Amino acid sequence: MGTGISRSQSDLQKEIFVEVKDNTQKVVFTCDCSSRDFKDLLASAAGVSRWSRISLQTRTGDHVVVSAAVPVNERSNPYVLNVAAEDTVDREVFGEVLERVAEQFSNAFQVAEMKQEMKKRLGELEKQVHADGMKLVEVEKCKRDLSEIRQQLSKNSLAPVRCYNCANNHQGLLALPRDLPTYDKYTLSAETTEYLRKPTFDIWDWEPNEMLSLLEHMYHELGLVDEFNINPIVLKRWLQTVQTNYRNNPFHNFRHCFCVTQMMYGMIHLCNLEERMSRTDLGILMTACVCHDLDHPGFNNAYQIKARTELAIRYNDVSPLENHHCSVTFRILAIPECNIFSNVPDSKFAAIRAGIIRLILATDMARHSELLTAFKDRLKTFSFDDPTDMEMLQIILVKCCDISNEVRPMEVSEPWADCLLEEYFQQGDREKREGLPVAPLMDRDKVSKPQAQIGFIKFVLIPVFESVAQLFPQLEEAVIRQLRRAHERYEELHVLEGILQDEKAAKEQLKDKFRSLSAGNSKVSFTADNGTQC
Repeated sequence: MGTGISRSQSDLQKEIFVEVKDNTQKVVFTCDCSSRDFKDLLASAAGVSRWSRISLQTRTGDHVVVSAAVPVNERSNPYVLNVAAEDTVDREVFGEVLERVAEQFSNAFQVAEMKQEMKKRLGELEKQVHADGMKLVEVEKCKRDLSEIRQQLSKNSLAPVRCYNCANNHQGLLALPRDLPTYDKYTLSAETTEYLRKPTFDIWDWEPNEMLSLLEHMYHELGLVDEFNINPIVLKRWLQTVQTNYRNNPFHNFRHCFCVTQMMYGMIHLCNLEERMSRTDLGILMTACVCHDLDHPGFNNAYQIKARTELAIRYNDVSPLENHHCSVTFRILAIPECNIFSNVPDSKFAAIRAGIIRLILATDMARHSELLTAFKDRLKTFSFDDPTDMEMLQIILVKCCDISNEVRPMEVSEPWADCLLEEYFQQGDREKREGLPVAPLMDRDKVSKPQAQIGFIKFVLIPVFESVAQLFPQLEEAVIRQLRRAHERYEELHVLEGILQDEKAAKEQLKDKFRSLSAGNSKVSFTADNGTQC
């Protein structure tokens, strides 16, 4: 959507200087250049393949982000352009894959050998019970031994930790952390860190490793690393493990996790929440956003319940996905190398755990009306000193961030609407194949984007943000105005869509009439002036 401010071509261009083999070159690019195009440009400057591994460093050895957000420099102080040959990268990747395969085979053989040994012991004990006629005390002791062995076998058959994959109806492994974090620490420009605080932040410009670095920056900048005494390496491992345990769904994926967390980070700064909440509460908010959709299968709660999946059975049809997200969250934190709260006292961790669970469970949209009504009731006498009021505010803030795509500019938000509809339509297709009732928004033959967005913005988004704006009036200008613009645009698209459908229907009617007239004319006869029958 336009800003009303025209910019010349020179305003849209940036230039940096890079050193390649003792030769300084100038690289000119536009501010909206994608990361892939920017890397291709650097590869061309270096005269190497676009698949080569490229990195930028300052003279002091600091890594610089390889995207259009790179800070400008002077010819006298160029960035060092480092290149790893394509075949070297391939060998490194291949070697890493071989090491992982070897490690997995080794683990599998060890488990098999252990099971074989335990089965052998079990057989020997069972024979001893039946053959020797032991005394009663000895029999009871032997039975206890048998029970312990069976329990060990059961545990080994479930190792490593597993999460239920309700979409594919099989057990999926919980992805464990890598030995060492593999993404570089990027040098973020002042422009980038300031932009990161804005609700208008364009989340499509960043690659996965860059998103990890931005999340890491948020935890440092908010003081959460100091508050929880987090080892920086553990923070990296935790973020990588979280990323690995988000699936590649059209919508509920790691980029959505980053999008929601960045919006919360923006709300913290926009609403000055650091003055209203403790750092512990801010950590609970941020961590709940990071983990709120972990291992989402791409099929919502309604499908889980209708299809009677394992998740629905396990959680008795009560928010099965949100309960699963909580479970995966704390199974990751149970891994010592990933526990960002390992240095927190037990009493404080109990409060953190309770807060994260409360916030993730509140993201179930089936509870939206209930929670919004409760929040509006508390607004009548709201106090920032009341713990119950503050818990309710935290719940509503997480809900706002979870559904906040339309707060961003249209060119950022509209692709998210396409992604969400595609995930809905995939569920609708599956429901049709399985003979299940198809939810209203899931049928690709009946739903259009404007039709879906108009009601959601009008009856869900605007009311919940307006309620929060009663406490933070600055949201009116920064957030709610954009929501109203988005609603108006989808209304216009809906009208245009109706006109196009009417024109299409009119054309079809004309075609039918033409075909009818053509068929009728072939049977009509008349007499010409000369008396000839035609």
